[in-house]
Amino acid sequence: MFGLPMTFVHAMIQMLIITILNMTEALDGIPRDARQLVLFDEIYRSQSMTRAAEKLGLSQPTVSIWLGKLRRQLADPLFVRTTSGVRPTPRADALIGQVREALALLHGIAGRAPAFDAASSDRTFRIAMTDASHITLLPRLLGRVRAEAPGVGLEILPISAQTPRALESGEADLAIGFIPGLEARFHEQVLYAQDFVCLVSARHPRIGATMTARAYREEAHIGILSAASYTTLRTSLASLRIKRRVLLELPGFLGLATIVASTDLIATVPRHIGETLAAGGAIRIVPCPVKVAGFTVRQYWHERFHRDPGHRFLRSLCAELFSGGPRAQVVGARNRPGRP
Repeated sequence: MFGLPMTFVHAMIQMLIITILNMTEALDGIPRDARQLVLFDEIYRSQSMTRAAEKLGLSQPTVSIWLGKLRRQLADPLFVRTTSGVRPTPRADALIGQVREALALLHGIAGRAPAFDAASSDRTFRIAMTDASHITLLPRLLGRVRAEAPGVGLEILPISAQTPRALESGEADLAIGFIPGLEARFHEQVLYAQDFVCLVSARHPRIGATMTARAYREEAHIGILSAASYTTLRTSLASLRIKRRVLLELPGFLGLATIVASTDLIATVPRHIGETLAAGGAIRIVPCPVKVAGFTVRQYWHERFHRDPGHRFLRSLCAELFSGGPRAQVVGARNRPGRP
């Protein structure tokens, strides 16, 4: 894999040390040549040299000169113009993580912790969540962000097998949901517990306020394939030797309420999304007649960004909104024995 040349990193660090000693080469606390890395990061983030120049307060000629120096130093074009903006080359993709680590190191040596001003920030946070959370969590989070940080944007990503890698690389800032099996270097915070409930039509011909375990086995069901909780549900039912008759499987929760309301199918879903969908009155919540193991909804982030002030702002909002306060249980990054 491509790596950032150590001579280049060492040169940046050495320049910063010299700057701290004589304060003659400093520009906002970072040496001019080291600011080329800041430019690299901003072009990668915005996918636009014009927007990067505006964000950093640089002229277009300066951006061209600095990027040219980086291209010669790293022997790669780094960014290529396309019809949808500038796109990173594979070399730039391989370097971005190391560049951000180098910038964090330079800031640390300079003794300058970057501040986050929510009222003036125009940062965009990328949050991975399920489509159920689009209904249950996102409206509240968006409202709070707009009230406290009106210039901040949110980009919502799906939770997938790639989510851990996205959290590690910085392509996603935070994930909210149920992601079992994360490895070391991830932090997690419990937000709330979930159990399962059943959704049925308000006019269901055979099910009233309650449902027996026998009826649960005999009735036809809907499965939601995209939800991580669906795997937990199926595993739990299998351990109880309960086999459902699943007649319809959906890729997500979109359209679920309409289908349940207009058929005699049953959907077994986490309580939060169940209560939200049932609020319209066309469907009812019925207690699940079999004992299915619950789970906890958490927010997850990578150790690399644990101390980032912007991340802390976002995580604090989520904790206050969804756990009743910022002091919800936090589980630190799970380091393997012998590792710092």
